Amino acid sequence: MNKEMYDLASWSLKMAKSAGADECRVGILSERFVSISYRERKPERIKEASTRTLFIEVFANGRYSGQSTSDLRKDALKDFIANAIATTKLLAEDPFRTLPDPKYYQGRAELDLGILDPDYGKWTPEARHAMVKAIEESSLANAGPKVISVTAGGYDSREEIILMASNGFEGFRESTVYQAGAQITVQDEGDRRPMGSSYAVCVKKKDMPSPEAIGAEAAKRTLALLGGKKLKTETLPVIIENQNVPRILGGLLDPMFGANIQQKRSFLADKKGKKVASEKLTIIDDPFLVGGLGSRLFDRDGLAAKKRTMIEAGVLKEFWIDWYYSRKLGWEPTAGGPSNLIIPPGKRSLKEIMKDLGRGVFITGFIGGNSNSTTGDASIGIFGQLFENGELGQAVAEMNIADNHLKFWQRLAEVANDPWIYSEQRTPSLVFTDVVVSGV
Repeated sequence: MNKEMYDLASWSLKMAKSAGADECRVGILSERFVSISYRERKPERIKEASTRTLFIEVFANGRYSGQSTSDLRKDALKDFIANAIATTKLLAEDPFRTLPDPKYYQGRAELDLGILDPDYGKWTPEARHAMVKAIEESSLANAGPKVISVTAGGYDSREEIILMASNGFEGFRESTVYQAGAQITVQDEGDRRPMGSSYAVCVKKKDMPSPEAIGAEAAKRTLALLGGKKLKTETLPVIIENQNVPRILGGLLDPMFGANIQQKRSFLADKKGKKVASEKLTIIDDPFLVGGLGSRLFDRDGLAAKKRTMIEAGVLKEFWIDWYYSRKLGWEPTAGGPSNLIIPPGKRSLKEIMKDLGRGVFITGFIGGNSNSTTGDASIGIFGQLFENGELGQAVAEMNIADNHLKFWQRLAEVANDPWIYSEQRTPSLVFTDVVVSGV
């Protein structure tokens, strides 16, 4: 644990209590990041920054506020904390705003989550530039003469955060993140200029794909969009590509949050223990996934992390209920939000599944769209490729799917064996039957 951060957080708690806070919670975030992008074989943007921020949550006279500052000098913090408490006392009362019962801090797991790269300090400026240059060169080489532009980028950061509360909670988290990708625009028929991309995100550099692979994948995905056409409206099986599943899954997850339930904005509020999807759908929230981008031992409230099955074989099992909304709802708290979401993979490859389905649409991206967490109604634009007998063919563009989530997820027929690992949501490609794909 960073002793300097620990001492400052402890001092800030004591200052807040002596200045009139009934209870308080203090967090200090220290982050260093580097961001680089290249375009036309030269740097387009280079940014490096180190930041430290202190945020404090004040509970005073039945009132609450959260405030932050980047001036961590003790003289400045004394004034900041005093002002935070004074302004908090001017707000309206909220009897539900308290620190959690300390019993929910208990049982915290003790394990190495593998979210810190010990070699982060060896990642040199020269290596960063070489990686991004290689991504751009690979993108250009693989995309060919139709290229209009390529933007390649890399980002990395190292973060430390300490969280401390006046009722005894103490927690520390240290992590690293690496991200790299490319975005390519190509010339199509007429004035169409499809744009595609590829990216990867990991907590350790050694787990990243090669820059050449990232560039080649970006080119492949972009060229697959050439000749995209709107087809006639048809009821077809569709496969949503693994890395794009989170976009459609979000409409099912949002109603599972305490805020939406309490505010009557959840079509799942009364569905716990009931079937809300096909038996093919299981969603696990696993905060202990080694190397997971969302791995953690505690959440924003300090609640000890637990592995939970949110949906099991289509049956809704859990909600995400933070401390505040647990008090407003009169429910037990679970967690303020998801950590690593995992849909267990199936046994068959996309190729095998496509061959058996015959004809359908492979969705590789979404455009716009909306999802109503109160009713479950959703509509979203899609693009991708038509497939027939296992082979990808005509590019599909400017089409739309519209449905209600409670109906749509019942159509989930199979889960592929290809989980996308470069995300907090480890989702395989999903197969849905009898989906109305709207076009002309």
